[in-house]
Amino acid sequence: MDVRIEEGWKQQLSGEFSKDYFKSLTDFVRNEYRSGVVYPKAANIFRAFDLSSFDRTKVVILGQDPYHEPGQANGLCFSVPDGVAFPPSLRNIYKEITNDIGYCKYSNGDLSPWAEQGVLLLNATLTVKAHAAGSHQGKGWEEFTSSVVRLLAEKKDNIVFILWGSYAQKKCEFIDSDRHLVLQSVHPSPLSAHRGFFGNHHFSRTNSYLEQHGITPIVW
Repeated sequence: MDVRIEEGWKQQLSGEFSKDYFKSLTDFVRNEYRSGVVYPKAANIFRAFDLSSFDRTKVVILGQDPYHEPGQANGLCFSVPDGVAFPPSLRNIYKEITNDIGYCKYSNGDLSPWAEQGVLLLNATLTVKAHAAGSHQGKGWEEFTSSVVRLLAEKKDNIVFILWGSYAQKKCEFIDSDRHLVLQSVHPSPLSAHRGFFGNHHFSRTNSYLEQHGITPIVW
């Protein structure tokens, strides 16, 4: 199956694209886009991979599924286009960055500068029906994104995996913590952020680990 995705990822994931579950998934997704409103735009489904190539990926932040209201989802987890109001979880992420490293330089919610530095901003489910959170869960995306995490964990060393919330933490089983740094906390949602997201220092801990292994840190 010919999937439009960054060439390095295409080579690494070619085995997934030929599996029966992925064909069923693509048939389902195509039908959803034809029959109603789905986010993100079809051209942005694999945007996280296009901006953070396989070779350059050094950090993975895992979300759940895309924002499901108009104008928000842009193919990167937790990110929204410039000019769109910060969703509550992103607002809390920026608060933690400020508390952790002393500043947060972003005036908008577009996280593509992170992706361009090698942060794979990956949702566990890459599409969602408008106004229906979780509507594309259980259709095959989770199997695909688990394969992405497993691939990175097996083929690369010293990746930082940032897993916020129980949904993201399900991917932990695919990661060897002796070869990689796994950072876990509750989700940045207002419902849970005060129970361990604030004060987790994941941004400074990520950069300390990267620097210890001779890898350029992220400008958050």
